[in-house]
Amino acid sequence: MSGTEAHVVFVEIFRLLLVIAGVVGGFQLGQHVGAPSTGPLVAAVLGALVAYVVGGVGGRLIDRWLRGAMTQLRSVPPAEVFAGSVVGTTGLLLGLAAGLGLVTVVRSNISTPIAAAVAWVLCAAGVRLGVTKGHEIARSAGLGHLLERPGAAPAPTALLVDTSALLERQLVVLGRAGLLAGGIVVPRFVLDEARAVASGPDDTSSRRARGGLEGLEALRSAGTPVQILEDEVPEEPALSDKMLCLARRCGLRLATCSAELARQAADSGLATVNLRLLTGQLQPQHVAGERLQIELVKEGSQSRQAVGYLADGDMVVVNDAVDLVGREVTVVVAATRATSQGQLVFAELAGPVPAVLSSR
Repeated sequence: MSGTEAHVVFVEIFRLLLVIAGVVGGFQLGQHVGAPSTGPLVAAVLGALVAYVVGGVGGRLIDRWLRGAMTQLRSVPPAEVFAGSVVGTTGLLLGLAAGLGLVTVVRSNISTPIAAAVAWVLCAAGVRLGVTKGHEIARSAGLGHLLERPGAAPAPTALLVDTSALLERQLVVLGRAGLLAGGIVVPRFVLDEARAVASGPDDTSSRRARGGLEGLEALRSAGTPVQILEDEVPEEPALSDKMLCLARRCGLRLATCSAELARQAADSGLATVNLRLLTGQLQPQHVAGERLQIELVKEGSQSRQAVGYLADGDMVVVNDAVDLVGREVTVVVAATRATSQGQLVFAELAGPVPAVLSSR
C-alpha cells in the first residue's frame, strides 16, 4: 500500500466511524425530541450527513497533523521518545488513580471532568519531563545505545573499514587526496578493538593503533565523512564474520588490509578493497635494466646477498653485494615480483665496484 492510499484509508475509516456514531446519536436524540414514527429516522439521517462532512474534514486535519508529527519525530533521538512514552504513561496512570479517588470521594457530575483534567495534566507533564530528561532516564535504565541520534544512511560508495585497514595509513592518504568522497564507516566494535590495542602493552602495536585513531581525526579534518556504525552482530563470534555480515547487511564495500578477509569476502560475493594490494598496484613498475640508487642496509637471506629499500618501501635484493652493506650503490633491476607487502626487486650491481668500496 502506497503512502497516498494509506492516508485515504485512514480518512475513510475515521469518517465511517463518525457516521456510525452520528447515526446512533441521531437515532437516540430523535427518540426524545421527535415524533415517535419519523423522528428517530430523520435524526439518524441528519446525524449521518453531519458526521460524514465532519468526518471527512476532521480526518484530513488529523491525518495532516499525524504526518507532521511523524516528520518531527524522525529527528528526535530514540532516548527522548522512549523516556517520554514511559514517563508520560506513568503520569497518565497516576492521574487516573488520583481521578478515580476523586470520583469515589466526591460524588458529583463535575468530578469526572476534573479527574480527566488531572490525568491529562499529569500525562502531559510526564511526557515533557521524559523528553527533557530522556538521556539521563535512558542511561539509568541501561539503554545508553538509544542516545545516538538517528543518522543518515551511509553513501553507497562508502567503505566499511575493518581493524587492519584502520591501523594503516592508506585511508588517510586516500582521504586527503579526495578519493573517499563517499566516506568511511567504522563499526563500533572495530573502534573498541583499536582503542584496546592502543592501550595495550606492546609498544609497536599500540603506536600503530594510536596512529590509526589519529588518522580518523585527520580524515574528519580533511572533510572526509566518517560514520561510526553502532550495529552489533552478536550471532557471529569472530570479528571477520562480523565484518562480512555487516558488509552484506549494509551493501557496502569492505576495506581491509587482510588478505584472508579479502579472500573470504570474495568467496561470499562481496565487493572488497584490499588496501595493501591496492598500494602495491599503485607503486611504480621497475622494469628490467632500470638503474636504481639505493643504500644497502643488511644482509640478505641467501649467500652473498644484500638488501636495501626504495623510498616507497619496496625491498631490493642485490646479488654479490654483502660486502657493501652500509654503502650507497647503483644497481640494475633484473626482475620484480609482486607480494602482499608490495614489490620485491631483484637487482645486480651496476658495473665494477670502485676500489674504495670493495676494500672493506
